[in-house]
Amino acid sequence: MKRIVLVRHAKAVPYGYEDDFSRDLTERGRNDALKVSALLKSRQVKPDLMISSPANRALQTATIFAGNLAYPVDEIQTEPGLYMEFTTGDFLDYLQSIDNNRSTLFVFGHNPGISYFVSRLTDGFYGDMPTCSTVCIEFPVTLWKEIDSRSGKLAFQLVPKMI
Repeated sequence: MKRIVLVRHAKAVPYGYEDDFSRDLTERGRNDALKVSALLKSRQVKPDLMISSPANRALQTATIFAGNLAYPVDEIQTEPGLYMEFTTGDFLDYLQSIDNNRSTLFVFGHNPGISYFVSRLTDGFYGDMPTCSTVCIEFPVTLWKEIDSRSGKLAFQLVPKMI
């Protein structure tokens, strides 16, 4: 089985749109990331690989998750395409290139892309993806290249307000 945990970055400062890439998390955002990642830890959902948009708010969210999930921060990979460039087709192609020794992939990005990815990979997800929303999708395959559109099963969605 392959599993993808898609995380929309946590709440960011509401200013600095002239340099959107450099926006930081708010205190609430940091707290939400701590809460959600702690719940994942309690459920023993651990990453084999973490990939993040290089934008500050996504990378800061990934760093908090890494700290809570005992994942080495210096091993978080950045992918520029996750900063609002990937189409869902590009994202699917990217997933299909992941090393098959990795079973659980965490991906940190932005809306609307993260919502589109979840909708494209599952059959029937029409939910909202507020900041720090975390969705786990499971695929009954052994190779990443076997993942296809609408072939994933929604395992769970965590939203900070639920916790």
